[in-house]
Amino acid sequence: MKAGMAVLTVDAAGMRAQNSGLLLNMIWRERQISRAEIARRTELSPSTVSAIVADLEHAGLVRSIGAGVSRGGRRPTLIGFCDEAFSLVGVELGASHVTVVLTDLRGRVRTQSKASHAVRGDPEGSLQKAKELVQECLDAERVPRRSVVGMGVAVPSPVHPASPGKMSPLILPAWKNVDVQEWFETAFDMPVFVDNDANLGALSECFWGAGSGGEDLTYIKLATGIGAGHIIHGDVYRGAGGTAGEIGHIAVDSNGPLCVCGLRGCLVTLIGSTALTERARELMGTRGRKGPTVRDLVDGARAGDAAAKQIIDGMGAYLGIAVGGLLNLLNPAIVVLGGEISSVGEMLLDPLRASVRQRALSVSMAETRIVTSALGERAIAVGAATLVLQAALRDRSLFPTQNVGRSA
Repeated sequence: MKAGMAVLTVDAAGMRAQNSGLLLNMIWRERQISRAEIARRTELSPSTVSAIVADLEHAGLVRSIGAGVSRGGRRPTLIGFCDEAFSLVGVELGASHVTVVLTDLRGRVRTQSKASHAVRGDPEGSLQKAKELVQECLDAERVPRRSVVGMGVAVPSPVHPASPGKMSPLILPAWKNVDVQEWFETAFDMPVFVDNDANLGALSECFWGAGSGGEDLTYIKLATGIGAGHIIHGDVYRGAGGTAGEIGHIAVDSNGPLCVCGLRGCLVTLIGSTALTERARELMGTRGRKGPTVRDLVDGARAGDAAAKQIIDGMGAYLGIAVGGLLNLLNPAIVVLGGEISSVGEMLLDPLRASVRQRALSVSMAETRIVTSALGERAIAVGAATLVLQAALRDRSLFPTQNVGRSA
């Protein structure tokens, strides 16, 4: 009998947690809604809704925000989500930079810090730099660590679900003995979530950018590496081993350069930042001691430099080979291009779309929009913060138990 009662207790507790999460997500999504409307949509009793809302208010996650519009009776009291109740930290470990953002619970960036760093070959220095930038952001907004829900970390490597803190030794050999998740958890004593950078670019676009209307999408990061993240029915699709989206290692030229992965003619060897700047050095000449950069290429294209335009045209043609196959395979509603080079906009999109039209089924092409990111250079770091938000909205226990506000 006692064992049976224990089962009932667990089931009741589980149901309360499930209903609490359901209401929390509804209020977050709607921004403001009445208790009566919540009860109507969820088919929960008014007393149950009131009890859960009171609990969420006590936790600092929601609050009463005034009277709504009457539909024939008393004006309902609206409940609103407290976007600034807690903070989220997003860290992007790029191949050659570290970016940190501090956001609220609506993805709005409160402050940002960024530094150039040779991340690929310097794990210790990169992690220390990230730690400094995180603390810099917390100090700038006077946010104590105990009011931070958690930290998301974007890494330039596939991430296996069984060991998310470990990066691929094939892609980043210097990091083979480093567990990024464990390091940040120890350094900051808060929940840490790690994922591939392109996956988090896709998540950012899904929540706040081109896909915020609910469409499935693919985000392609054009940088030192070339990666893709896929959103299917609102979730990142990672594949069985976390390598879904490695579009940079699709072979587009069987006679092309040897890639670090061991394959030949991978997309990244032809349109990654290194390949682009080498091509720019050949066609545009050197500008300064270090030669042309991606920024020089962007500036040159905007200024009408013929060589810069030729390089971007070639980039669009190669990228179109991979994107054409992507459209035939997954047929996303939107393909979003991110990374510094994507800021040239239509100069890249025009040759890309032309290349795709030669390779994708017409019905696939007709149903897909190909655009550049409106989120800019913050997209991936904000996506890292969004990873924490997504986890907390699914598991309310991740939110700190008491709202301590933004004061130090």
